[in-house]
Amino acid sequence: MDTQRLILFVIFSMSGFFLWQAWESERNPRSAPATVAISQGKEGEPAASGHVPDAPSPGKTMKAPAEEVPAPTGVMPVSKGERIRLSTDALEVTINTEGGVIERVALLKHKDTLDKSRPYTLLQNGDGHTHLAQSGLLGENLPNHRTMFTAQPGARSLGMGADRLELRLEAPTVDGIRASKVFTVRPDSYLIEVGFEVVNGSSKAIDTHAYFQLLRDGNPPAGQHSMVPSYTGAVVYSEQDKFTKLEFADIDKGKTRFTKTTDNGWVGMLEHYFVAAWLPRDGEPKLMREFYAKKSSGDGAHYIAGVLVPLASVAPGGTARVAVPLYAGPQEQEKLAALAKGLDLTTDYGIFTVIAAPLFLALQWLYKLVGNWGWAIVLLTVLLKLVFYPLNTAAARSMGKMKLVGPKLKALQEQYANDKQQLQIRMMELYKTEKINPLGGCLPILVQMPVFLALYWVLLAAVELRHAPWLGWITDLSGPDPFYVLPVVYAITAYAQVKLSPTPVTDPMQARMMQIMPIAFSVMFIFFPSGLVLYWLVNNVLSIGQQWHVNRLLTREQASASAKR
Repeated sequence: MDTQRLILFVIFSMSGFFLWQAWESERNPRSAPATVAISQGKEGEPAASGHVPDAPSPGKTMKAPAEEVPAPTGVMPVSKGERIRLSTDALEVTINTEGGVIERVALLKHKDTLDKSRPYTLLQNGDGHTHLAQSGLLGENLPNHRTMFTAQPGARSLGMGADRLELRLEAPTVDGIRASKVFTVRPDSYLIEVGFEVVNGSSKAIDTHAYFQLLRDGNPPAGQHSMVPSYTGAVVYSEQDKFTKLEFADIDKGKTRFTKTTDNGWVGMLEHYFVAAWLPRDGEPKLMREFYAKKSSGDGAHYIAGVLVPLASVAPGGTARVAVPLYAGPQEQEKLAALAKGLDLTTDYGIFTVIAAPLFLALQWLYKLVGNWGWAIVLLTVLLKLVFYPLNTAAARSMGKMKLVGPKLKALQEQYANDKQQLQIRMMELYKTEKINPLGGCLPILVQMPVFLALYWVLLAAVELRHAPWLGWITDLSGPDPFYVLPVVYAITAYAQVKLSPTPVTDPMQARMMQIMPIAFSVMFIFFPSGLVLYWLVNNVLSIGQQWHVNRLLTREQASASAKR
């Protein structure tokens, strides 16, 4: 294969990869969102605006009762519940006393994508977007996510030096059964612990299960660009299946495949940079749990992912408790790994995880040294260039030798223009005589491609780069360059690299394509995160310097060889 053709193949492959990612994010348009407002409901009574889903049908292996939370049968425009706001230094949580539903979670340390004067809202119920955390108990006379609770008095903001803030909601006492729902938040934490306490004042034992679920519309987060591929959907983790995506399209078709009943794992909803996940605790004895995912049966595209856990049998006069933490925050890998096994995998690098994970650790280490993610990217690019220096030098030398025999190759092409087989034979003889490996200039490039693509995913997925400044006009490495400076400078360096590269392109069409590609890439880079463009720009500058150095060495070697003759 001609060297220039392999180079073009690599370039077109990378272009195709980027375009395929954009197409993937656009190929399944989502239906318009519907707003859901929770309301109390019994059979035949008005319920929520939109649709509030049932809790799951418990599986036999869980030995759960057959009852389900009753489905809403009507529409009520406004919820009757009181909305209570809990505030910490990291979170602002809004809880509706109607159902004890977490209707809003604002991340105070992260800015909104479109309006940086506001905090990022991960869970919300309005503004054209629905993402709620619901929970309840299964069984007659037990509260579910449509029961009207009464809030107990207490602090609503975490005070100085306090280690926790607690909100207790009391359900109506029915037949002597008293149930409470308790929310606990702590300083500098994105965990919201949701627990139930059941006091059995009846004459019968209570066997029940608690469910914890996330309800979400099928729309990607506001401000997400199609040129920045990311996953929005449900996820479930278990030791049996590991990290499993439950795409909304598969939930629509009932094609999700995952281990439903197990004694480990968690379930959540994932979007670019952030995750909301229910994390049943793993301990001894291990807590059995049943995962489920489905689409709501009401109007609008709403998807549910949740987990069902048993509550210890409550004898008459006895008390039982169960609690499951909800993580609602950024995908900070180091912190997530400490919370639950596999939770750090929500930062998804796909098939490049084996390479991407160490690259991120290296990038994080460099950030701790210099205190700026932009300069950390620059230093990481330099380190990668040093690691691959021998390969790149070998490639440049091989391509340089190809350029030296360019006139001879052109003569052969003209001589055997009508005999392709003979042309190939003569070309191989020439390569053998000149001691040239025709693939020597491209194989190193192919070896490095997985690293480049893995770094591409690191720079796209790392929440640490979100709204992180570099210098001057670059105030957000996760967003496009607002003034297009980096893409334009990249185009200049890429064009210079093509001109400097000693690739013997004899076909005018191939030569024209080699000149057009830098412009095509720079146009794509207008929409790419500036952190990613910064990497490519620095890489190009270093490649130009290395190519210039190799060209000088080759010129000297050629002059020395000519003098000896």
